[in-house]
This record gives sequence, C-alpha cells and structure tokens, in this order.
Amino acid sequence: MLLKEFTSLFLKHTKPTRSHLTPELLLRLITADCPLWSAPANQSPFKDPFWGFYWPGGQAIARYILDSADSVNNCKILDVGCGCGAGALAAAKVNAKLVVANDIDLCALYATKLNADLNDLRVETSSVNLIGNDCNEFDAIFIGDMFYDEDFANLLFDWLIKLSKKKMVLIGDPGRHGLTDRRRNQMRLLAQYEMPKVTCKENNGFTHTTVWTLKT
Repeated sequence: MLLKEFTSLFLKHTKPTRSHLTPELLLRLITADCPLWSAPANQSPFKDPFWGFYWPGGQAIARYILDSADSVNNCKILDVGCGCGAGALAAAKVNAKLVVANDIDLCALYATKLNADLNDLRVETSSVNLIGNDCNEFDAIFIGDMFYDEDFANLLFDWLIKLSKKKMVLIGDPGRHGLTDRRRNQMRLLAQYEMPKVTCKENNGFTHTTVWTLKT
C-alpha cells in the first residue's frame, strides 16, 4: 500500500485521541467510535491494523520516557516494533539525540510518521528486520508488547540479553505469557501503571502495565 492511499484510509478509519496513559501525545487510533473497531476482518481495508491500537506495553514505555527525560538525554533510540509510534514520539518529545521507529510493516511506519506530524515531532523510520542485529549505532532499545509467542520470545530475549551488556533495554508489557518467571528473574522492574478503562477494555482484562530493564 502506497503512502498516499494509506493516508486517506488512515484518516478515514481513525480518530485523534488523548484517552491513554500519555495525553501529552495526540494519536490517531482505531477507537470504539470508529466503525472499524467492530467491523469483521474481511471488511477492513487493512490486512492487520495492529498499529491502529495503543498497546499497553507501548503506553508504559512512552509514559516512563515522558516522566524520565534524563534517561534518554543525548541518547540514540531505536523503537523496535513501533506500532503507532508512541514510544518513539515520547523520546522525540523529550529531545533524545536521534529516534528511529522500526517496524517490518510499512503501514506502521506510515502511521508513525502521520502521528509524528500531528505532534510536530520528527522521527526517522526503518523497515529493516533488526532483531539479531548488534545495533551498535544506538544507545537504547524499546520493546513493547512483543512477548506474545513463546518461540519468538526465546529469540527476542536472547538478543536483548546480548544488547543489554552495552546499552539500555526497556521492555513494556502488561503481563503476557511470554514474559515468564524465568525471564522476569533476569529483569528489574522500573515502573508499573494502572491502565485507563478504555485500554483495559481493549486488552482482555489486563489492568496494569509495566516497564522493565534487563539486569547486567
């Protein structure tokens, strides 16, 4: 899907909202007021519009960054699996040195750029699959809501452990099954947030979301 076509559909099927943990950011999302919210999958113009929702792990990371601006001062940030782009936008808002929003789905990158424009912020984007990469050019890595599958979680966690030896790794998650006790024992809790009611409704009963870093 080309950017021009996506933009037209994105504006038609999303609404700007601040009803989330980071009201400092105005984000266009698929809300309960949008017909696409309850439409059957075969009626969606998008294959899998995960970028149209502000997932709880992403909300936790963005909230943490907005509250802890000093943690990313002069840092080069990589937001992996950026979705709607909120984590990257939060870093840009507190003046991180460089912010790159990364996702293998071009639609997520288009959504991120449009949300960045909405907030008068600038982020760079990348569609390269960077999982397993040494990411030498970055100081901090954001990972939100990606521990949803055990096989993928194994790959992801091994990579993050290696990265954490040289850079800050922030993991946002509401308690998905891929973030096992064994993995949490290798992590340190940085923050926990109570989720807004609308986010609880979207996420199958999760009530809180957290930010972790890896022990080094």
